[in-house]
Amino acid sequence: MSESVSRRQAFLVLNGLPGMGPITLNRLLELFDGDPVAVLQAPAARLREAKRVGSTVADAIVNWREHFPLEKEEARLARAGARFVACEDDDYPRLLREIHDPPIGLYFMGEYRPTGPSIAIVGSRRSTLYGQSVAKKLGAELARLGFCVVSGLARGIDTAAHEGALSVDGRTVAVLGCGLDIIYPPENLELYRKIGDTGAVISEFPFGRRADRQTFPMRNRVVAGMCQAIIVVETDTTGGAMITARFAAEQGRTVFAVPGRIDQATSRGCHQLLREGATLLTAVEDVLQELNYLEGLGPLATAGASAATSGPMPTDLSDIESAVLECFRGGGILNVDTIGGLTGRGAGEVSGGLLMLELKKLVRKRSDGSYEAVSTG
Repeated sequence: MSESVSRRQAFLVLNGLPGMGPITLNRLLELFDGDPVAVLQAPAARLREAKRVGSTVADAIVNWREHFPLEKEEARLARAGARFVACEDDDYPRLLREIHDPPIGLYFMGEYRPTGPSIAIVGSRRSTLYGQSVAKKLGAELARLGFCVVSGLARGIDTAAHEGALSVDGRTVAVLGCGLDIIYPPENLELYRKIGDTGAVISEFPFGRRADRQTFPMRNRVVAGMCQAIIVVETDTTGGAMITARFAAEQGRTVFAVPGRIDQATSRGCHQLLREGATLLTAVEDVLQELNYLEGLGPLATAGASAATSGPMPTDLSDIESAVLECFRGGGILNVDTIGGLTGRGAGEVSGGLLMLELKKLVRKRSDGSYEAVSTG
């Protein structure tokens, strides 16, 4: 090779070379101890030692400059305000590393890093008004509780789920089945921009790659792979959401299905999933209970949180003060929206309760605006 490339550039090149899927790329990286630079510098004979790597793939890697315009791709990233995250980077979704064919890198649009708990909401493009309403409600409630809502930016259920999360200023991630520079469907351009402003738009495909029958299933495995669980709201038995659910089950994720009308085609897939062992979902509490997030918010509690109230509840508290303080049992660090979601109270009422608890030295406000309980144990 006439000039060297950095480790990050090598990941970008390998990810963008045509004709090489994630399974082949991961096998090549395994052969070279995870070093992408070594893969690009290897002779064709050495590359062919990897399983499923023939002469065509080996020659493409050896002559990669003829197949992938690195400088042009980096310029596109800069113009778009996007970044490429390699599989070894801290910003790469942790759970996604666990699947058997993870992308070796992801294109990110937006500053949000999906490192916290994430739930996917997926379903049919040809959804009913009922299904859209359920998806939007679930998206809002899960986002209010601190989950990142992940979906595919498609028409129907995906769009409603994203909109629900955005409606409460929550986090949502859209995973595309095309390059970041291609908005599909085109009517979701404004939604794409809103998600990029507050959440993230993600793709494993280089700029210019259009969606096709191959890219959508690849997108679906990323949606399932980066989440703790997946919720299927509406789908027929042959819908793309069913593929996502299959990926989720294979990856050991929890699959939830929302029941629907027995005479509705968009309910058939959900009912089939329920017969096959998916968890029935009728309210957001079903998700919290199944994933054990009810006790002190479980993994939703920030790492390193101080011990919350462990002694008896003080007796001189108002109803709202007692309800708010109860949310901190288990060591959670919470904001006003999260407490509002747990108590069913408005933001103004929650803020008033927090102020009184601060004056009574039962909670303290942190520099980031969230709250934690003062230990009474």
